[in-house]
Amino acid sequence: MSRSARRVLLQSDDDGGEEGGDGMILTVAVDGSGNFTSIGEAIEFAPDNSEYRTIVVVRAGVYAENVEIPRNKPNIVLIGDGADVTIVTGNRSVADGWTTFRSATLAVSGDGFLARDITIQNTAGPEKHQAVALRMNADLVAMYRCAISGYQDTLYAHSFRQFYRECDISGTVDFIFGNAAAVFQACDIITRRPLPGQFTVVTAQSRDSPDQDTGISIHNCSIIPADDMLADFHHNSSDAIRSYLGRPWRAYSRTVVMESWIDGFVDPAGWTQWSAAEDDRKTLYYAEFDNYGPGSGTDSRVAWPGFHVMDYDEAYNFTVSYFITGDEWLASTSFPYEDGI
Repeated sequence: MSRSARRVLLQSDDDGGEEGGDGMILTVAVDGSGNFTSIGEAIEFAPDNSEYRTIVVVRAGVYAENVEIPRNKPNIVLIGDGADVTIVTGNRSVADGWTTFRSATLAVSGDGFLARDITIQNTAGPEKHQAVALRMNADLVAMYRCAISGYQDTLYAHSFRQFYRECDISGTVDFIFGNAAAVFQACDIITRRPLPGQFTVVTAQSRDSPDQDTGISIHNCSIIPADDMLADFHHNSSDAIRSYLGRPWRAYSRTVVMESWIDGFVDPAGWTQWSAAEDDRKTLYYAEFDNYGPGSGTDSRVAWPGFHVMDYDEAYNFTVSYFITGDEWLASTSFPYEDGI
């Protein structure tokens, strides 16, 4: 990476329009002061199949567009002015005729994608059911200090190795789902109020074979209710919304939560089934290690063969270093990470 490109990646406050010695820096601004007024235009302009990073600086503003980063556009880096001011927004949903896969506001298929200081949101609302904010089906991708906001199916961690650091991820039902090998570290995972009669579920991991090295690892995060959940939670009403850490989308679903704060709104059972007709309780792998907070107790957790309270050695298998081989590629991103427990 060129010196100028690395400066932008680290600081995200330089002017765009530069061409580095081994990469390109583009600027997107809604007011016309950059190279482009839409993110999609910048992605289209970026070189195909580049071995170098293309830095796309996205200035403050609301970008109402559905952005696709195709497989022939690897090593794209999106850098916003801050997740509170640089917002990419869409509202596609299954209810409006889109497939879950195609509903994403930002869809990433290009390997090596990075993003920092930006919000990706889907505003379709809970009544529109599946409506993806971010779909990631690319390898060696990472996000830092981003917000990923939606309701049902917010973040489609579809496949390959993924890392999320200090991100806010919010939703209602199955709002982190898919079959990637994904680590979430130092993130706020925020449960929002669902439709009346619904319960909330953080994860729906879809590993469908014991031979797959995929799963969701939630490490040193906070699992908390959104403000619109607080009144129900604190009043402890008889019709309180039930909230769970995860449910199995496929038979070998694998999710772990470790060294994380779990607030008291999470049901004591912790985990739930996909449906009463399906019994994946023997084949799934759900586990917890050294969590804390009022919802972290494991004495009343589900008594399933597939549920585990891990020891240190078992938990280490789901660290950045081991689970997504992060030491081999995360250093080059300049994003912070904890390699072990």
